[in-house]
Amino acid sequence: MSGKPPSEYSRLRTVSARARLRPKAQLTLPEEIRSALRVNEGDEIEFRVGEDGTITVRGYISVPADHAWLYIPRPGTRRTPDRDLADGQAGVHESADALFVYLQALGAAGG
Repeated sequence: MSGKPPSEYSRLRTVSARARLRPKAQLTLPEEIRSALRVNEGDEIEFRVGEDGTITVRGYISVPADHAWLYIPRPGTRRTPDRDLADGQAGVHESADALFVYLQALGAAGG
């Protein structure tokens, strides 16, 4: 996902657009729809048809498996990466080189 909670999606303006169904049932989402759904090439789209014929479309942003830990709550905590940063439990480095220097020092210290 984009990292934005569902409540922020409810504040989006109403967007409407049309697209023509091509051979093999292919459809290109218009730019304004892709933008409203916050999706890009490679992201997943869910279509749900309700009993009344209403169609709901939601975008999903794929997360690489080795990054999933960032989005999974740790047992017994309600922490998030943003909260860790605010509480000093995480840091920001000015460059990739600075990050690697920090990680090497951490490894040498047994951390």
